[in-house]
Order: sequence, then structure tokens, then C-alpha cells
Amino acid sequence: MKRRNRTVTAACALSLALLMTGCGAQGGKEGAEGEKEIAPSENMNLTGFPIVNEPIQLTFLAGAAPTSNSNWNTVRLFTEYAEMTNINVEWQMVPTDALHERVNLLLASRDYPDAFHTARLTIADIMKHGGEGTFIPLNDLIDEYAPNFKKLLDDNEDLRKGLTMPDGNIYSFPTYYDPDFTYVLVSSPLWLNETWLEQLGMNPPATTDEFYNYLKAVKETDLNGNGILDEIPYAGVRPDNLVNHLKGAWGLGNRGRSHPYVDVNPESGELRFIPTDPRFKEIMEYVHKLYKEGLLNEDIYTITSNEFYARGTEEGNYGSSIITSMETLMGLTNYVGAPALEGPHGDRIFSFYGSPLAAPGSFVITNQNPYPAETVRWIDYFYGDEGNLKFFMGWEGETYETLPDGTLQYTENITNSPDGRTLEQVLMQSLTWAGGSYPGIVKESTFKAALPAMIEAADRVAPYKPEEVWPAFSYMPDESQQMSQLLADIDAYVKEMQAKFITGGLDEWDRYVEQLNRMGLSEFMELYNAAYKRYKEG
Repeated sequence: MKRRNRTVTAACALSLALLMTGCGAQGGKEGAEGEKEIAPSENMNLTGFPIVNEPIQLTFLAGAAPTSNSNWNTVRLFTEYAEMTNINVEWQMVPTDALHERVNLLLASRDYPDAFHTARLTIADIMKHGGEGTFIPLNDLIDEYAPNFKKLLDDNEDLRKGLTMPDGNIYSFPTYYDPDFTYVLVSSPLWLNETWLEQLGMNPPATTDEFYNYLKAVKETDLNGNGILDEIPYAGVRPDNLVNHLKGAWGLGNRGRSHPYVDVNPESGELRFIPTDPRFKEIMEYVHKLYKEGLLNEDIYTITSNEFYARGTEEGNYGSSIITSMETLMGLTNYVGAPALEGPHGDRIFSFYGSPLAAPGSFVITNQNPYPAETVRWIDYFYGDEGNLKFFMGWEGETYETLPDGTLQYTENITNSPDGRTLEQVLMQSLTWAGGSYPGIVKESTFKAALPAMIEAADRVAPYKPEEVWPAFSYMPDESQQMSQLLADIDAYVKEMQAKFITGGLDEWDRYVEQLNRMGLSEFMELYNAAYKRYKEG
């Protein structure tokens, strides 16, 4: 990554990289586990705006989702915030599909930006690069310069526990969902074409058998009236979302979506590895049946997200899908959220329910950054009421309005674009929240992309949420590398074989289970159990 001239000396930059403290006025005392408290420069204001009196320059790398703007250097939110703060951010944008690889390459090369924003970093990433000193500890910086985020930590002990690594440090700012805001914890319900349900004389399916019958009826009926059986019963980008939703119908995934491979066996009370459970085999047989009978889009393994959205918008030919919203992403208003499906053994869990700590690694500051205190002040704004309102709603009278009862809504020019664009497509010129994984807090009062149909869909499945929802676990330094390697190998193999099961059948199931055991599944579960024990003990 090309670096630009800064208003710091080379010696100061070297000192920052090695010691995580600055030169001159930026020295400080030692904090938690060797953390250096970094004092602000004389140029920085401790409260109010601008954050700095004389402008400074920083470089952030950010992930750009297909539904978000591809160049945040021109987005109104950040151009105006630069004027407000005197902190000019040069945004380096990377598509989310390539984000993980790009971040890893930059970190390996030691040529990385001042911060990673909307970074989708995992707990393992945070632990590894925080422990190595690449991501700086934030404990003292948060206490001193992030009053909004500090209050959030103080008010939500589970958030503090989930963000604090085993070494005692917090290295990241997260995406955090208000625990009372059901919709974002549900996130992506199963959507059904309500028009077609009515034409077929069907109620929304409540069981896996009824769901199969609905998909079958969609395939065999000319519901769009064009004389061709071209309706797509279930449409998606890969079958992963469908598989994850179906887990709860077989009693799996009973600790929520942050742990797709591990939950608790209700009979033994012990952790179990979901992808080798006999009931997971039944899920694979069910989805294989859907695939074999042409009830899933035939290009489900090859279609891109952009192609998927465009096809839905242009053709409106989907019988069902699992995404955040058919309305905001494709402009389709004739879809209704399905209830949680009951499976063949009587189980009915909405297993895709998320933890309030939705994305722990949304924003990190690196040891390249010459202005860590100033950067913490910059990001903390978006965890407060004013910044939260600006981040999601924009500008009163232009992008949103306040109703007589005090609630907010987007203006007509946002929700009903004259040129037919979706809400996200209109807002991406000014705001950047579309696509998720941003640093900030999501609250019902300001997250108005959740339209009534989305709220209703979430409320429909909320009674079937898991009794306990885990955030992601963290690992001790001596465990982290072993776990990362085991998880990488196991995850790749599970996904490879899942695709084979869905497209080709279950003939290789026993060999698959044996191979996972040879790959170190027992060691993987031992590490998981150790992390789970620490989580339970707090």
C-alpha cells in the first residue's frame, strides 16, 4: 500500500510501530497487559469538534459490499465528517468477496493502513494480530477518549466480556445490535412469495414437509402466467443460508448463528460437532432432494450476489429466498416472512438467531497509526446518539423526517425513487451502512431500513429463538494458532463435502466422518470446550 507524507518524523513512526506509543507529547503510562496509554497531541481537542485544530491525514481500508458504495472518498457522510473533524481519511476500498485475502496479504507484508474499517475480522484475527502488536490495545484509549463506547461497555457486560481477549485487552470496535431490537438479531428470514401462496391456495408452510410441498407446487405451476414453467422455487447464492435455517428444524444450532459448527447436545449437556451429527445428515438428504428435483436455482453455486439481486429485481420470479429483505434489495413487496419450520422430529428452533455482538472485528487501529487517540475519538462519534442518527438516517429534511410522535422515517424521495432504485441504491451515494459489518450500534429508533414486513417476519420467528445465544469465543495465545489451523482445514473440508452431498448424494458420509476425525476433530473440540468453559466462567 502506497504511503503518503505525514506530519510526523520517521523516528516517531518507528517508535509507534515498535512501542505503540508516540513521540513528544504522545508518551504515556503502561496499561493492561503491557498496553501503552497514548496521550493526545497538543493539536487534539478532548471534547467537541473539530477533533484536531490543524488537519491530519489517515488511511483506512474498508470492505465494500455489493449493496454499498464502492468509493467512500466521495460519500457525503465522510466528506462532511472530514470537515467537521479536520481528520481527512483516504479510503482504500476492497470488495467484500476479496477482503479476507487482501487483509491477510497486507498484514503479512507489514504494509497496512492506519485502521481497518468494516473489516469483518474474526476473533481469531483479532487475537493473532493484537497479540503480535499489529492491532493496538484500546483499553485505556476507550476509557480516556471514547465516552460513547465506554458507556456501551459499562451498560452491557456481555459486550465487554465478548470483546475482551484472554490477554485482558480489547483490540476492536464492533457492530453491536441492541438486544431489544429483534429484527437485526433475526437478520435474514425465509421469505415466501405471498402472491403465489394465494394463487396456490396455501398457507405459509410451518413444517419442512409443507415447505417442500410449496416449492414443488411453485415448480409445477405457471404462476407468472407466461406459459413457461420458469418459476424458481428457492433462489439463493449458495445453499448455506438454507442449510443454516434448516438446522433448527432438526434441533441443531441451538446456540445461535455465531457458532455454525458447534452447539450443545440437549440429552448429554455436552458440546457437539453439528456437521457430523446424524441429524445433520438428514438435513443434507433433505437439501439434496430439493437440488435433485430442481427446487433450487440451478446456478446456486455459481451466481454472484449482484446477478442474484438483478435477476430478482428484473424478473420477480423467486418463490422463496433467505436474505435481509426482498423489498429493500430487489424492490419486491409481495413477500412474507415464513414461520420457524418444524422438522420431522418435532424440533422448532430459529437457529439463525444472532448474538448482539454481531461483528467483533469491525474496526481496528494498527501500529502504523500516528494518531491513535484522535482515531478513537473519530470512531467513537458513531456510537453516540448524534453519530448513530447521522450514520443511518443522514440529514433531516433531505433523507429523513421526524413524525409527530417523534419517530423517524426516510423521506419519500428515498423510499420511492422515481427511477426505480432500491432504498440501498439511493442511500449509497450518501451513507455506507448497507452491507453490514460496520462499527456502530444498531437500534430500532434509527435503523429504518427495517420496513414493516421485515419487522413482522422477525417477530414471527422470535418466539422460537434459542434459549441461549453465544457470541464468538476467544482463545488463549497458545490455543489460537492451533485452533485457526484446525478450523481452516475442517471448515474447507466440511464445505467441500457439503456441496458434494447436496449435488451428488450421501454415499460418502461415513468416509467424510472418518476423515474429519483424522483431521483432528477431537483436538478441535477440546479447544472449543476450553473456550466455552472460560466463557461460562466469565
